[in-house]
Amino acid sequence: MKRDIFAILIAFFSLLTQAASLSETKTLADSAYVQGNYEKAVKLYGKLAEQTPTADVCYNLGCAYYRIDDIAHSVLWFERALKLDPSNKDVLFNLELARTKTIDKIVPQHEFILFTYFRSMTNWFSLRTWTIVGLLSFVLMLTTLLLFWGAGSIFMRKVAFSSTVFLLLVSILSNVCALQQKNFKQVHTSGIITTPAVTVKSTPAENGNDLFVLHEGSKVEILDSSLKEWCEVTIADGKQGWIPKKSFDLI
Repeated sequence: MKRDIFAILIAFFSLLTQAASLSETKTLADSAYVQGNYEKAVKLYGKLAEQTPTADVCYNLGCAYYRIDDIAHSVLWFERALKLDPSNKDVLFNLELARTKTIDKIVPQHEFILFTYFRSMTNWFSLRTWTIVGLLSFVLMLTTLLLFWGAGSIFMRKVAFSSTVFLLLVSILSNVCALQQKNFKQVHTSGIITTPAVTVKSTPAENGNDLFVLHEGSKVEILDSSLKEWCEVTIADGKQGWIPKKSFDLI
């Protein structure tokens, strides 16, 4: 029993020490950024991102990379921040700003408008907010359902029934959006080109036919990553081919 208590105390103090260390690193990183020492800020924020990759840390790291004109890694970390918090308008604004400095101007293919609207709606709130909305609307739905059963007048029964149906739809929609965001966070099927330039090949080999060239900062979607050194990718305009895995970093 004493050993268990002693182990718990050690773990507790270890967590406190780690939290204090992370807080100190964050303070030093913020100070370096404010003072214009962006190289130091990149190192410190990078250290934080390895231990606690929150949206704020990824965003700050993206800003620091942008300040030293490393656009590829700036885009990469803004994309990672957006993956963690799709509803963050500051991240989205700075990501679009960084993209204006990339070489490749890729025009996306047109997609079904309902998919665009659904994706936009999913990003209205964070995963946590969608979860709270879903749970709250479900509880309120149960309340209005009880009112429907206990209402004495036809008018109140109609109001309670309409409210129940509406809250049920809100609950379902909120949970769908929350699941969509959760899957988006957990699945890593896209990356950012981090080498100055890479030639996209028709086959996973150096002697394959050259299809087109991608430059640093361009985003690719992964189609096939089963090979050891090569990966089949596609870009927003529909072009696809093979590139070395070392030429990009996963978002």
